[in-house]
Amino acid sequence: MSTFSVRPEQTRDAVVAALGDKVQRISIGLGEVTVWVAAADYHAAALLLRDAPGCKFEQLIDLCGVDYSEYKDVANDGPRFCVVSHLLSVSLNQRLRLKVFAPDDGMPVVSSVVNVWNSANWFEREAFDLFGIVFDGHHDLRRILTDYGFIGHPFRKDFPTQGHVEMRYDAEQARVVYQPVSIELRENTPRVIREDNYGGLQ
Repeated sequence: MSTFSVRPEQTRDAVVAALGDKVQRISIGLGEVTVWVAAADYHAAALLLRDAPGCKFEQLIDLCGVDYSEYKDVANDGPRFCVVSHLLSVSLNQRLRLKVFAPDDGMPVVSSVVNVWNSANWFEREAFDLFGIVFDGHHDLRRILTDYGFIGHPFRKDFPTQGHVEMRYDAEQARVVYQPVSIELRENTPRVIREDNYGGLQ
């Protein structure tokens, strides 16, 4: 079994050659290549990354949403919502991170890549459910982790910790009912007990 792997610089050069002017930015960090493309070029870039001879990223191994509105307490002056895909080339033993920002924060939309990598199906549904990112062209875009009566998108930075509604089983009605949240926000400050002889130490 071969342990040959492509160096990150080779992967970067192959990606630049395949995508051309579709590359907005490309970098190498911690031995990994990350490329940014515009939302308008996202689907075409995905096809090129899958099919170009120097790329051959046959597998999408992960896809997630990111809300950059309060990312690491750093003010963001660009678009808020990003879709991050992790690609793997089994034949060339190389990896790539692909990033695309949705241009409209109010209605974040990017193309679906399910018809490029079918493994994107449930990942895109998850990003839609948790972040509200719409994947144009997805054949079955609906919630996957929260229930159908859920209001909002819980991984957005502005989503309230206690949520908007709660559900419970009502025995009299013999069904699940939704009602306003009854949780009161409170701040818990732990009480610290210090012992002079804690753990037998002097």
